[in-house]
Amino acid sequence: MKTPYDFSQKVALVTGAASGIGLATAQTFASGGARVVLADRHRDVGEAAAASIREAGGQASFVEVDVADAGSVQAMVDAVLALHKRLDIAVNNAGVAGGRTPTDRYALDLWHQVIGINLTGVFHCLRSELPAMMASGGGSIVNLASILGTVGMAGTPAYTASKHGVVGLTRTAALDSAPHGIRVNAIGPGFIETPMIAGALSDAAMTDYLITQHPIGRLGQPQEIANTIAFLCSDQASFITGSYYTVDGGYTAR
Repeated sequence: MKTPYDFSQKVALVTGAASGIGLATAQTFASGGARVVLADRHRDVGEAAAASIREAGGQASFVEVDVADAGSVQAMVDAVLALHKRLDIAVNNAGVAGGRTPTDRYALDLWHQVIGINLTGVFHCLRSELPAMMASGGGSIVNLASILGTVGMAGTPAYTASKHGVVGLTRTAALDSAPHGIRVNAIGPGFIETPMIAGALSDAAMTDYLITQHPIGRLGQPQEIANTIAFLCSDQASFITGSYYTVDGGYTAR
């Protein structure tokens, strides 16, 4: 889908870009003329995703990253700067679900993994992206939180804690970086049809239940999240920073 926003002078970085929301976001930026760097820990799928954007006429490259590792994240940003000399837009989308287990039985190693990717990973990205944007004269960052950044869900202690943390981190980073011309916002998607929830959607009863939790009467599509991200990174959102937008079909309005 071609975006109505002009990103022709922008360099955009998207983590978790090999599939789902990340890929839709990278495609959307490319449709607006941005030079897009797709980052993911899955090299083969990520390279193929970047190639698909180039085949469609966009400008895209791929870099492998493990957002839970600060050195890997810095190497990712260094690669963007080496290739494009600047960074204008960053979407910190990489994340994992972490399964469903009550808090009292939640495995410690899984807790550390989910927090390490979903929350510490966003911190690593901000810590490397912000100096690059300051050197470029400003920019826009969108962090992917979740509806579970504002409400809870039984059996998801690590995921919910990580996404609440992303919202707080976003607001603090926005305050820190506003004097440098950098806007930082967060998105809280509802249940979106992506590989992350493919397991749940293989169960017809679970799918029907999830649909009932969204007053709009269906699950979301990756492109619907990408459209909101594109707006927040566009010049039309120039007075928006430190905000958290739920894009959830009414889930959190119940």
